[in-house]
Amino acid sequence: MKWSEFFTSSVGKKFVMGLTGIFLISFLVVHVGINACIWAMDDGKMFNKAAHFMGATVVIRILEIGLFVGFFIHIIQGLVLEFQNRAKRSVGYQVPMGNKGSKWYSRSMGLLGTIVLLFLIIHWKQFWIPSRFTDLAEVTYEDNVPVHDMFSLMKTTFEEGWVVILYVVACISLAYHLLHGFQSAFRSLGVHNRRYLGMIRSIAIGFSIVVPLAFAMMPVSMYLGWVK
Repeated sequence: MKWSEFFTSSVGKKFVMGLTGIFLISFLVVHVGINACIWAMDDGKMFNKAAHFMGATVVIRILEIGLFVGFFIHIIQGLVLEFQNRAKRSVGYQVPMGNKGSKWYSRSMGLLGTIVLLFLIIHWKQFWIPSRFTDLAEVTYEDNVPVHDMFSLMKTTFEEGWVVILYVVACISLAYHLLHGFQSAFRSLGVHNRRYLGMIRSIAIGFSIVVPLAFAMMPVSMYLGWVK
């Protein structure tokens, strides 16, 4: 089989989904770590500096392009696989299997992914675009290097209750998306050993709870005034 045929085959598409999925999971680790700096209780100093580092470092800006490419490929391949799976199931089962066949969230990856995508568009509009393309307010610390005041932007954004609810709903969708996608990514890359799959399943459950919960608690903490 040629490489071009591999990437257009069902196995190849799942491989690409797994590879881009793991790349995006690694992005979530970095992103949640940086955003967790809001809890340093230093009036946003650590968070603003971390956000400035991510936006001003050439290597990271190049990786940022790779991130967008990864998102794009992951979304397109996911939609293609979803449509193909729906076409195969068009006849349907005579007896509905429900959760006996598979968990509801594994059957709803397209819907969950679409919710996350819509959230990302709003998130980029609220934070990424202002930080890259607008004259966002700046603050200067002891090193006399002006940095964007992303912390104040977060506080202002999360004063709106509907925005906080939107983020929480998106984080719940992300949690279920990860619960299936984390394990599925490693399976798609050829990990089938029961011992390793058991370990990956445990990590997936923990990751799917901790990371989305941390993301959800950020707007909630801002809205309730727990972060100053």
